[in-house]
Amino acid sequence: MVLVACGGTTMGGGDDDVPPGDGIASMYPGDVSIGSDPRVIFADDFESYAVAADIDTRWDARYHEISISTTEMFAGAKSVEMRAPQQTSELSTGLAKTLTTKLDTLYLRYYSKYEPTFDITGSSHNGAGMSAGYFVNGNATPGVPANGTNKYLIEFENWRGETTTTSPGEQNIYIYHPEQRSNYGDHFFPDGRVMPNTSIPNDFGSEFVSRPNFTPELGRWYAFEVMLHANTPGMRDGRITCWVDGQIVADFPNLRLRDVDTLQIDRFNISLHFGSNATAETRKWYDNVVAATAYIGPMVK
Repeated sequence: MVLVACGGTTMGGGDDDVPPGDGIASMYPGDVSIGSDPRVIFADDFESYAVAADIDTRWDARYHEISISTTEMFAGAKSVEMRAPQQTSELSTGLAKTLTTKLDTLYLRYYSKYEPTFDITGSSHNGAGMSAGYFVNGNATPGVPANGTNKYLIEFENWRGETTTTSPGEQNIYIYHPEQRSNYGDHFFPDGRVMPNTSIPNDFGSEFVSRPNFTPELGRWYAFEVMLHANTPGMRDGRITCWVDGQIVADFPNLRLRDVDTLQIDRFNISLHFGSNATAETRKWYDNVVAATAYIGPMVK
């Protein structure tokens, strides 16, 4: 496997090589000046915005039902609030950033909190992601499978298929990749299950470590981080690693995401999308978003 620089640690062979805690954020208490680190390509604590329209000065896309909160925040005095109105039709809410320089490896750390009223089931992209070629002229391409040359996408999110499942559902990676099982994305769970067709095992290779599935608590801030490393074309050295509060909760090696090296990560996002939210209005907050080429880790206060 090709070795990937991981914030002062080299990630390659086994689980012990994946950084467990300290990262870029450990050098910048409170995330103060973290954006000046040469490995950081973007950082936003939302403190400089008075109204949602101000966000457009730094982000490249802003979708629906977004405001600046001065009552819910992880740090500082503000965060970004995303609202899911009560309705049975689909709605996409979120922020997205287009990369001026495309990358093979990207880390994205963010703080997030669900309102205790969150009760959405079914289609719900409610975390953060990154992609290559998925957006064409600014438009998403759902339902068009990845084929190795056109696109790939991941979303670090929660899946809740039935009302009997504890809200907001289990953390997982929603992914478009060349070996996906339907026209829409697969779900990779920490224990190794892949949906759809959960009875069919996926080949995550001999390095894969099955971990307990994890459901975050509503009404609590967490530090989430996800790393995507695109494979060398012709090799299965792609990888996705996920952290919550600095601890690895999922790690998927042995991935094929692309067959051409020109297909590089060109966009990242935070979001609250739903296919239907019939129960009641609910909200989710995001704070202290950092994107970098090395492991970031939780904020040090």
